[in-house]
Amino acid sequence: MAKTKERKNPHSVRFTEIAKKVEEGKEFAFAEAVTLMKELATAKFDESIDLAIRLGIDPRKGDQNVRGTTNIPHGTGKKKTIAVLAKGDLAKEAEEAGADRVGDEDLIKEIQGGWKDFDVMIAAADMAPSIGKIGRYLGPKTPNKRNGTVTNAIGETVKEIKLATRIEYRIDKAAVVHLSIGKVSFTDDQIRENFIAAMDAVIKARPASAKGRYLQSVTISSTMGPGLRVDSADAEAVVKNK
Repeated sequence: MAKTKERKNPHSVRFTEIAKKVEEGKEFAFAEAVTLMKELATAKFDESIDLAIRLGIDPRKGDQNVRGTTNIPHGTGKKKTIAVLAKGDLAKEAEEAGADRVGDEDLIKEIQGGWKDFDVMIAAADMAPSIGKIGRYLGPKTPNKRNGTVTNAIGETVKEIKLATRIEYRIDKAAVVHLSIGKVSFTDDQIRENFIAAMDAVIKARPASAKGRYLQSVTISSTMGPGLRVDSADAEAVVKNK
């Protein structure tokens, strides 16, 4: 009879060791979770802080689709490269705001030729009809009105995204919203203020048709660290007492 191969531990030795410091099933007060998260962030780089919010809704129902954008006061700490599809005064406004690449038909031809060395694309409203020419090349980077990347507030939008203060949130198939809310190097106050802004946006986005408990679980973690479950009642209290 053939021997069954032992399943390898999917985590590194480092992760396994730090995960032992987290009591299984324990829920933490938000401040306590932040302190422990920083203690467990032992990677050799400034780890990002990830927030996962599981909601009590059915993502298969169209009237329970939670998505949108919001601003967090201290940004995510991540630098983003921005391309802008605009012409005339709006193109000049984009350049002055710090966009990395600005163009109209010339930019469309470059993208059709395979160029996509940017993180976010913004389009002026009058360029919206041209987006269809490059949608298949852009995929999820395609500008759209729902997330505010088709707009005439070009300068403001470029600055918000460039400084990474604007974040997009959307529910996945498992009814979880994933957000990046900063870096481990941020102060506790900066992390708390970013957390409040992100949580407040998701709470306010509660669909009218949602029944029962909306916040099912709230978890924070560093990029390379284990998830720390935040007590949902405490998370709501942090937001309400801002």
